[in-house]
Amino acid sequence: MNQSSSFVHPQAIVETEDGGPGTRVWAFAHVMKGVRLGANCNVGEHCYIESGVVVGDDVVIKNGVALWQGVIVENRVFLGPNCVFTNDPFPRSKVLNQRLETVVREGASIGANATVLCGIEIGRYSLIGAGSVVTRDVPDFALTLGNPARLKGYVCRCGQKLRLAPGGHASCECGFAYRLDEHRLRVLAQSEVAG
Repeated sequence: MNQSSSFVHPQAIVETEDGGPGTRVWAFAHVMKGVRLGANCNVGEHCYIESGVVVGDDVVIKNGVALWQGVIVENRVFLGPNCVFTNDPFPRSKVLNQRLETVVREGASIGANATVLCGIEIGRYSLIGAGSVVTRDVPDFALTLGNPARLKGYVCRCGQKLRLAPGGHASCECGFAYRLDEHRLRVLAQSEVAG
């Protein structure tokens, strides 16, 4: 990692050469060799990022998060303090049975102490509530809460909870408009909003 264009705390261990400019890695974090760490990321204290993990640009990884091989984090994701990822559906001591890929799509936010089982896709701009246990895929813009996590509504790209009108339309004060089609929320183009 180019330390002239990024910040690595003296008590952090950063072994990767593939780190983007503007990224900050704080004390007691360990980023292993073979990690792809994007630009303008923030890796909090006591984080561990295992070889083979891919982290996009503008990602915030709060304190105490561990990312295991097979986890892919796209751009502008927020990983709250101590959220947990798994990497083996049948764990046994000193035996790696099967590694499943887990993908966190662009703009998603995962709350503090949430647990994400492996082999799951977290949809774009979705919001996982603090302490939730995610056992299955999460749709784009979904608000999921609980143990196991269940769909409780939808959120805007800006993070505000949306109120769906009859017909499945929703708009947010920030200017985005949406329509729910067969349990999938999609952003409407400007021409669809005006028409």
